[in-house]
Amino acid sequence: MKFYTEYLWFNTEKRKEYIRITDQVQEACNKSGITEGMILVSAMHISAGIYVNDNEHGITRDIDEMLEKLAPFGPDYHHHRTGEDNGDAHLKSILVHHQIIVPVTNGKLDLGPWQEIFYAEFDGRRKKRVIIKVMGE
Repeated sequence: MKFYTEYLWFNTEKRKEYIRITDQVQEACNKSGITEGMILVSAMHISAGIYVNDNEHGITRDIDEMLEKLAPFGPDYHHHRTGEDNGDAHLKSILVHHQIIVPVTNGKLDLGPWQEIFYAEFDGRRKKRVIIKVMGE
């Protein structure tokens, strides 16, 4: 079995952004040389996430609005007593989760017809990273 690791770095302009990373994950798969296996994609920060969904503006807005309803930006978080202001970002990360596993078949990401991989940033404007861990043969 082969293993390959690559890191993606982000320094978003806004506090909250959703970034399509499907192509970068496929590139890491290509570099690894595997044809069968899986890829772990994981945000290495507690205020960001990774998810799979449709690359359509309307669903991105729906996801954003849902997350804002469930964990709105604001001052009313116990976490803010530590001097932070990103309590909502921690909760949003839990809701979209911090990692995914994608199957690889015949050297390609084995995603459904509309599925894309996204990095979700909830407390940006500073350098953050994602790990891509490819495993297979």
